[in-house]
This record gives sequence, C-alpha cells and structure tokens, in this order.
Amino acid sequence: MKTLRNRSDVSQGRNPDRHKRKHSWRRGSLVEVTCSCVRVCFGEMSLKGRFLKPGDDSNYAEDRSDVEPTSGTSFIFNPNRNLSLQAQRQRLPVFSLRSHILYLLENYQTVVVVGETGSGKSTQIPQYLQEAGWGQDGMICITEPRRVACTTLAERVAEECDVILGREVGYAIRFDDRTSPGMTQIKYVTEGLLVREMMADPLLRQYSVIMVDEVHERTLFTDILLGLLKKVQRKRKDLRLIVSSATVDADQLFRFFNHNATKDKTKDTAAVVSVEGRNFPVDVFYLQEAAADYVRSSVDTVLKIHTKEGPGGVLVFLTGVEEVDKCVSALREESSRLGEKGGKMQVCPLHGSLHNSDQLQAFLSPPQGVRKVVVATNLAETSITLPGIVFVVDSGFVKLRWFNGQSDALVVVPASQASANQRAGRAGRTRSGQVYRLYKEEDFATLSQATPPEMVRTNLSSAVLNLMALGIDNMLRFDFPSPPPASHLIAALDELFALGAIGEDGQLTRPLGQNMAELPLPPQLAKMLLVSGEHECSEEILSIVAMLQVQNVFIDPRGGQRHIARARQRNFQVKEGDTLTLLNVYKSYLRSGQSSKWCGRYFINFRALRRAVEIRGRMERLLMQCGVEMKSCGGNVESIRRCITAGLFPSAAFLHHSGCYHSVRSSLPLHIHPSSTLYTLPQPQWVIYHEVLHTTQAFMRDLTVIEPSWLLELAPHYYEKTQLADT
Repeated sequence: MKTLRNRSDVSQGRNPDRHKRKHSWRRGSLVEVTCSCVRVCFGEMSLKGRFLKPGDDSNYAEDRSDVEPTSGTSFIFNPNRNLSLQAQRQRLPVFSLRSHILYLLENYQTVVVVGETGSGKSTQIPQYLQEAGWGQDGMICITEPRRVACTTLAERVAEECDVILGREVGYAIRFDDRTSPGMTQIKYVTEGLLVREMMADPLLRQYSVIMVDEVHERTLFTDILLGLLKKVQRKRKDLRLIVSSATVDADQLFRFFNHNATKDKTKDTAAVVSVEGRNFPVDVFYLQEAAADYVRSSVDTVLKIHTKEGPGGVLVFLTGVEEVDKCVSALREESSRLGEKGGKMQVCPLHGSLHNSDQLQAFLSPPQGVRKVVVATNLAETSITLPGIVFVVDSGFVKLRWFNGQSDALVVVPASQASANQRAGRAGRTRSGQVYRLYKEEDFATLSQATPPEMVRTNLSSAVLNLMALGIDNMLRFDFPSPPPASHLIAALDELFALGAIGEDGQLTRPLGQNMAELPLPPQLAKMLLVSGEHECSEEILSIVAMLQVQNVFIDPRGGQRHIARARQRNFQVKEGDTLTLLNVYKSYLRSGQSSKWCGRYFINFRALRRAVEIRGRMERLLMQCGVEMKSCGGNVESIRRCITAGLFPSAAFLHHSGCYHSVRSSLPLHIHPSSTLYTLPQPQWVIYHEVLHTTQAFMRDLTVIEPSWLLELAPHYYEKTQLADT
C-alpha cells in the first residue's frame, strides 16, 4: 500500500491500491482517561496484521429496553441499570462530591466542574440543585451544544425524578419546546436557544442557576454565552453559574470568571472542582501504512473486529452525514452477506440531522447475540455516552466550518490530539477496550493539541447579529473567551449591512434586522424567508429552507440498484438547480401522503423528509409572527429564484474561462458537487450556492441558477456594474 507522507492526502479518497485492504496494525499505546489528564504511553509491540484480543468479559451487556423512544427511558450511559434508581445515582463518581458542589455554589458565583463524560455531572448536578431548593425561585437551566444531548439528558433526568417529561423536567431546542411554564424546574436547552431567550430577558430573571455543559467543545454559541453570562453576573449577584468541561481547561475558565482583581484569595468569585473518572484501560492500535479511503477502511476494520474479536459494541467516528450514511449502507450490506454464520450486526447512524427517535436508536441495547455498531460524527466524542462500546474505529478526521475572510466552507481536516483521546475514551467505559486509528503512530504527534474554537475560524455574521440584538454594539470590546480576528468581525458587519440587517448608523434595522435576529437561522436564509412575501413565494421558500436544514435527501444505494435510483430520482430534477429540485421532492412527498413506501420507491430519505415537515411547520409559525404573509407563486419559478438571490447573493459564482467557477468577490476556484442536479447538465453561466465543501477541491452545494442582472437589482450595494461586467 502506498505510503502517505502528508496526512491531508488521506481525505482525498484516492487509493490506487484500494483493492489491497488487509491492513497491518501496530499496537501503539495504552490510554487511561482520568478527570484531570489523558496519559498516553507509547509502546513498540507490532501486531503483524492481526488484532489484539483482550480477555473476554461479558459484563458489558445490558438488557434491551422494550419501550417507545418518547417514554421516560434511560438513554444515558448506565452500567448499573439493574439497581434501583437511587442506587444507580449513588454509584456515579459525582455523587461523592454532592455536598462539596452545593457548598461551593452557596459561596461562589461560578463553579467550574471538570469531569469525564459519564461521570454523572450532566444528569446529577441539576438534580442536586433541585433537591437543595435552587429551583424554587427560578429554573435550573442546563445548556448543551447539541440537541441530541438535550433530549436524551432530559429523558433520563425525568425518569430518575419519576416525573413526566415536559413538566418538572423538560427541554427546549430549535423548533421544539417541551416545558411547562410555572411548573418546569430543570430545563435543558441548546446554547443558541438561551442566547435568543436573552433578547427578551437580557438578565435571565427566570433562572436561578445556569449550567453551561460541554464547554470544551468551544462552539460559537458557547463562547458567546460565556461572555454574556459574565456580563449578566455583574448585574445579578444572585445568579449562580456552573461551567462544566470534560477536558483540563479549568485554569483558563477560572481566570475568565473570577472577578477578584486582588491577590486576596478569600475574595475569589469562582472555584474549581474535579470529578474522578472511572475508565478502564484502552489499547490503541495504528495502521503501519495510513489508509487512503477512510470510509472504506472503517468498514473493513469493523468487519475484522466483528469476525475476529469477542463481544462488544463498536463506535466508528467519521466526518459527516454523507460519510456516515455510506458506511452504514456498506456495513448493512456486508452484514447481510455474512448471514447467520458470520454473526448479526445492528448498524445505527448517529448525527445531528437525524430525527430524535432515530437518534435514540443508537442508545438502545441490541438483542442477545447481536453486535451493535454505531457510525457517528464527532457528536459522540463528548456530548453523549453510548452503552456497551468496547471498540472504537477512529478515521482521524473531522469536518469543520472554516472562514477564509470571503466565504465560509466545510473543510475535512485531521482531528486534534484532544479529539483523538476523547474518541479513545469512549471504548473504556465498561471494560478494557480497543481503539483503531486509521493512521500511523508517528502522525499522532503531528496533530494539533486542540481544535481551534469556532469563534476564531468561522463566519461571525450570526454571532454579531445576535449580539447586536442584545444591545452590544462594540464587538471589539466584548469579552470573548477567545477573541475573534478583527478581519472576521469586519467581514460579518459588511455582510449584515449588505443583507439590510444593519443600517449606516451601525444599528439593527427595523423590522428586518430585528426579525432576522429572532429567526433561528443563518442571516442569509433568514433574509430569504423574510422577503419571500414580497416575492409572493413564501410557501415555496419555506419548503426550500426546511429542506436545506436536513441532509442526504437522496439515497445513493450500492450495487445494481444505483442505476434504478438515479433514473427514478431524475423525475424531480430540474435545470434551475438543486433548490428547485428539493422543492419538487417536498411537494411530491406531501402528495404521497408522507408515505414511507413512496420514499422507498424513489430512494428518498424518509427520515430527512419527516424532519423537514416538522421544521417547516415551526418556521411557518415564526414567520407569521414576523408579519410575513403566506403566499404561493404557483408555477412562477423565476419568483423563487429571485427570492433566493435576495438572500444568498453574497454566494454568487460565474463560469470562468478556465472551466471552473469563480466567486464574484474572490478568485477561489469552485466546482459543482457531484451530488448536484447540475453536475451532469450543461454548465450554467451564473449560480448561487448555499455552502462550499472542501475535500479534494472546493465544491459548491445546493445550487440555484440565476441571472447576473438580479444581483445588480437586488444587491446594488454589494455588487458594482463594472465588477460584474469584468466577469
């Protein structure tokens, strides 16, 4: 197999020797994850093409819960589920610190809690607070970076409290609120939702304690929320803040929230507490030659584990929804081929685009004698803990949003060392485990220590819009945990001005700018929705935006069915682009009575369509609150395309004489993504894209064919006539 000198080559998926799939593995390390560090000790033992088989231990198995996903069910890691709920709670590592945490919260404004995922901090600390009376004068709010964490944690806590979900314990995520005003005491929310709540209640008076969980992920809204809460604490001395992290960044968090400017420690306003973890050793294996196609290598590695190793669940880390779905499809096909003699596999995808009930399938224990394989994005690193995982397959890559000063793109990059160690830790929850890294041992040392926070690498237009809606006008003076580049802030202000969200005075415009801030969407899509009434196509634009919120609408089967699928999917494709194609799919799905059989016939992702219908319904209510009249343009496709241009005009590209596309305001070469409707059609002169994906090249996705004259008409402040003439 070809030796790769540069790990970035791995993401390109090009492997001239891809038929040679017998990997050679090297035993690289033993990882022990504790509350305060990740210790890696490198060994030198070579495995010569085989896996190390650990001592068999069937204690990993858990009984399968025969329940509906909407009931009060435990989907949180729980090795003691045969015990009473009270006994289960007392077995968690955080229980020994219950009194200490409550004492610190009485005496300090902020308590920083450092503890591994699975130590119980996310489920138990809110209950300790409620039992101590903190929920009497205000709700206890817990923020999570991902909606799947909100829903599963709320499910578990409601079960432990023996209450109905949505009453005393509830959650609120984008487009879904399951709380009861005046009754709910413990409320799980996504970070972005709490930021939007501050627009109506800047001091968060309805909360007595706010727990910011999974701070180590450093999402855009994590950093915004930390800066805002620090500001609120100066006005509300009674507000208590708990900041929870699974990695050792306690000192940085302590310094950020400690308002004591003196050397007198008795005046500190923040304290730190560490929760001991309970992890078993994890053997780490590396490939002797790096894998060129990490999706195919992941499939091969899972099959080798399944046929050669003892019992235990497998967790595979891949970069995105497309890769996850490809891997799941391949594994299910291979499992069918193996038959009963090869042993059964239950393969589940897990990513943020799935419907809640579909996500929860990954948490249920498999039937006796069946090996569960969960193929996930990086949301399974720390936000959640899956039961029964013994083996981890780590592709070594992650898909991140990256802003280059002109445009935001999804980029596949090597994961950080912190990410790699978090992934390895998933294998050591219930017994000694194994992690298989699809790269060489020496490559690990070249990885960055941590993933850069979103605040310093992504488009900040959403962040700036939300902060301005909260009355924060001077972004350069806002106290960010990690200050963003000034150039990114300027680019965000420029984009918001072009969209009409802010005026020449630097203030939010009324009502457009304020309404854009209130919609839980990126500014460009929010603008597109809000002006859809003027273009008399709000019904159609609602459907398109809802479809853009889900991924992998079209199923791409393997083998002989691929040609059948593509032939049937062509029924929906139109020369005007992907957005109009998605609209056709949505309308046809509704005409079918939202039939899963119809989806199967046309190789359409039923789960994605079901989710899109839910999102559309909730967005319609929000849009009507903004005063947008619901209108349909009928068959007037031009109205839809012009409305899309009114929102996505910063993402216009033209066909360059070189044969590729160029963005109008940058010289970055762009290509039509192979999944696009336009990929096999004659190339249009002008398109607008929704996003860019960087792999081997920069690929545009979700395209709409436009006329260049619309740019001058709808965005004259952004494009000049001479600028377009030069193209």
